[in-house]
Amino acid sequence: MALAAHIWVAAYRKRLDLLGIPCMVIARGDATAGAVMVKVATMDGAATVLHRSFDLMTGDRAWVVLTEGPERDCDAAIARQRGFDPDLWVLEVEDPRGRHLLDQDGLA
Repeated sequence: MALAAHIWVAAYRKRLDLLGIPCMVIARGDATAGAVMVKVATMDGAATVLHRSFDLMTGDRAWVVLTEGPERDCDAAIARQRGFDPDLWVLEVEDPRGRHLLDQDGLA
């Protein structure tokens, strides 16, 4: 059974907060079944946008890069995705080192 989106978002934000990494909710999606997209802004005009995907071979979920580059281009990609999926959550992590913790256990 999948964890409700709003619970996952709250837990993720708490994990980041414990390390002093700012994370804001840019767009609130469906509380239970909304997909989550994470923008990581490195505070130098660049960003990376990650989303959760399924590995069709193993069935495992993993975070993969949707796009990266100039922050304005990443914002445009997010806007396009929100146009397709109004239930999408969008989180923005601000960290000059690009830390997002999505590679840690329990966040897939």
